[in-house]
Order: sequence, then C-alpha cells, then structure tokens
Amino acid sequence: MPRERGEKVIATNRRARHDYNLEKSYEAGLVLTGTEVKSLRQGRANLTDGYAFIKGGEAYLDAVHIPEYSQGHWTNHSAKRIRKLLLHREEIAKLEHAVSAGGYTLIPLRLYFSDGRAKVEIALAKGKREFDKRQTLRERQDNREAERAMRMRNRMGE
Repeated sequence: MPRERGEKVIATNRRARHDYNLEKSYEAGLVLTGTEVKSLRQGRANLTDGYAFIKGGEAYLDAVHIPEYSQGHWTNHSAKRIRKLLLHREEIAKLEHAVSAGGYTLIPLRLYFSDGRAKVEIALAKGKREFDKRQTLRERQDNREAERAMRMRNRMGE
C-alpha cells in the first residue's frame, strides 16, 4: 500500500486569529496513541480551548479535544489528555524564553496530517484586548464595503 502524500487538514482554530495577535508559527509533531490517530483520520478534533506549554525542556499540548474512537473499546484514549509535542531543542528554548518573558502564549492553529504523520501548527501569540478585536472587525467590514463598491463601479462601467 503506498504511503499517504500531501496534507489533509483535520481541524483549524478560527477563533485564534480573532483573539490573538500571532507572531510566529511552528510545525510540531504529536505523540499519539493508536485510537487517537484513528479518531483523527475520521476528521474529529477540536482545537478551540487548546494551548501549549513548556515544562522541563519539553513541549506539551493541553485541552485539545480528540473524541474517543467509535470502534475502540478498553484501549480507547482519554479525550482531553496532555499530549507531547515534538520540536527541536532550539525551538523549545526560543518558545520557553518568549513565554517566560511574559505576555505570550502558545496557541494551536491547525491540526493536520502531512505525508501520513499527525502535525500541529502552534503559534506564539499575544492576547488582544477588547478594543483591538472591535477595531479588527471594523477594518474587515470597511474593506468588504470598499471591495463591494469597487465591484459595483466596475460593473456599471462595462
């Protein structure tokens, strides 16, 4: 049987871009059990409340919900367990320094399979304040209205 090729996105954290200013993103591997992989292959995961942390020189992913595998039995995994992330030592050191300096947090952006291996994209992020969120929404709405006006003008000109 040929190996899987390409990228298959399982879950994205759309709320992260609304709640945080994203500085830099990293791709990390995940240490998973068999039933977790099978559940992910069915396309089931939720990143909404997830976050990553660094403890003892290792990175971990917490509060990411991967539901139990439907055909699993006593070997099934816990849905919200802490999972180890696979990153290079230098990347972990950079992330640990940024998070410990204050103001930054590690947020999962998307969970996907890359050439058959489960990966998670995590971002170094700084939380937005309420007025920043409103300003971002206002800018997006203004851009939409400007694009709509340009389309109408182009249609009328034809």
